[in-house]
Amino acid sequence: MNTKILQSEVQQFIIDNISSNITKLALKGSPFNEISTQELINQVVAKQKSVKKLPTWFQTKNIYYPPKISIEQTSSEITANYKSNIVSGNSLIDITGGFGIDAYYFAKNFTEVTHCEINEELSNIVNHNLQQLKATNIKTIAGSGLEHLKKNNKTYDCIYIDPSRRDDIKGKVFLLSDCLPNVPQNLDFLFSKSHIILLKNSPLLDIKATINELKFVKEIHIVAVQNEVKELLFLLQKGYDKHIFIKTINLGKNNNNEVFNFTFDDVLEPSYSEPQEYLYEPNAAILKSGGFNTVSNKLKINKLHKHSHLYTSVEFKDNFPGRSFKIIEVTNYNKKELRKISNGKANITTRNFPKTVAQIRKETKIKDGGDLFIFLTTDINSKLCAIICKKYIN
Repeated sequence: MNTKILQSEVQQFIIDNISSNITKLALKGSPFNEISTQELINQVVAKQKSVKKLPTWFQTKNIYYPPKISIEQTSSEITANYKSNIVSGNSLIDITGGFGIDAYYFAKNFTEVTHCEINEELSNIVNHNLQQLKATNIKTIAGSGLEHLKKNNKTYDCIYIDPSRRDDIKGKVFLLSDCLPNVPQNLDFLFSKSHIILLKNSPLLDIKATINELKFVKEIHIVAVQNEVKELLFLLQKGYDKHIFIKTINLGKNNNNEVFNFTFDDVLEPSYSEPQEYLYEPNAAILKSGGFNTVSNKLKINKLHKHSHLYTSVEFKDNFPGRSFKIIEVTNYNKKELRKISNGKANITTRNFPKTVAQIRKETKIKDGGDLFIFLTTDINSKLCAIICKKYIN
């Protein structure tokens, strides 16, 4: 940690160049003798990445940024705020601390928070930033969180863990046991230190497989931001053996959030029909949850096909967790007909369809954009169809 970066003239330089072209800025070199070009550029780039993701850090004076990969891998403030409201109590320990975004938000609902980070430099950076943020109830420890738990007798109201994938499994399907720390392997020990464990996991993890690796799973939160799944959160409570609650949320702009909850072992039969007056496309959190039949059953809307994951109704459903459309026309998949209907421009989506959007655009010459939406899918009669519609705003 080069504290020279915190000098007022350096901080002003970073602020003044927040919108600069990074390549051109790097070519100019560092105007400060005790700060390398690489160090300076990293501060500018990391601060740029924080504008929307970490607005509190961006707006706070004298924040010191770690290498940009730490910014890319950290929770956003919007997801950190969400997860901080899942648990509360007197004490929480974050054993995989990172840049400290989650710890900062947990501290709003816990009397004291312990932040453990194995990277000593990153731990020092977090400690400095927390002072700037006036987060006085967070203690930082440079070292392994798991080892810290083993070396003392203290217990906590909650243990928070954000395991990271091992480098040697890049590009492969992986399990929770493929991550560090290995939570399944250490689960009994972790439960000796707390009755509540909150796990943050990659959206790539398979939910059923992860449940099988764990025990005492009480809740699974699937968190999307503007229709992109960012986190899977598993809440474990020692001794819990009842229904697992699935809670999906799509965090939208201006607190326009879509929420849909159900229990993991719901056995609900969906209803089916051909396209009716309205078409519904579930958000990314619903798609990740696998609760396709539950959506149909609970909201009283029909699926188009077992594997299409599109829904329809005669009357408009304003509580649907996803996008809603007014159907204009339903037709067979015909290249010339689609081009004529779209006038050469439309938004195209495929669901349970043998061709990709790229292939369809190449065949039809339909350009992306406009206010017309074409959904290419398979209907209840297992026939390929094109549903022409426009977005519906109630």
